[in-house]
Amino acid sequence: MTTAEETDNPAARLGLQSGQVVLEIGGDQDSDQELRTGIVSVTGQELVDDDHADGADVVLLWFRDQDGDLGEALVDAAVYLVEGGQIWLLTPKTGRDGYIEASDIGEAATSMGLARHGSASVCTDWTGTRLTQPRTRSSVR
Repeated sequence: MTTAEETDNPAARLGLQSGQVVLEIGGDQDSDQELRTGIVSVTGQELVDDDHADGADVVLLWFRDQDGDLGEALVDAAVYLVEGGQIWLLTPKTGRDGYIEASDIGEAATSMGLARHGSASVCTDWTGTRLTQPRTRSSVR
């Protein structure tokens, strides 16, 4: 990908690579279509859903405050990861409907045994938080 493409493609901020399998959970009408299209462009593969049985390199988890228990959603998402995989938790930005406090994200991630590796503004209305499992834990799928 060239520098111009990286600047124009919001998926470039996620650090995705060609050939990676990205599983999407919680996508809805408010999900950013440009980001989703950008992910397909970067990886060269369509997004898969929770029917995908082979595991995923990345789980893209769209989550809003009204979606329920964040900890449970993170545990459910982690089940799909291959060893060394990561979760990109996408939450509405500050002031947007469904916004979640960063401290709540950190608490949920820590209590579920996930390590937080920073956040990024991935598109107009959504912030991404990168989460990983400890290396010693083997993948379930």
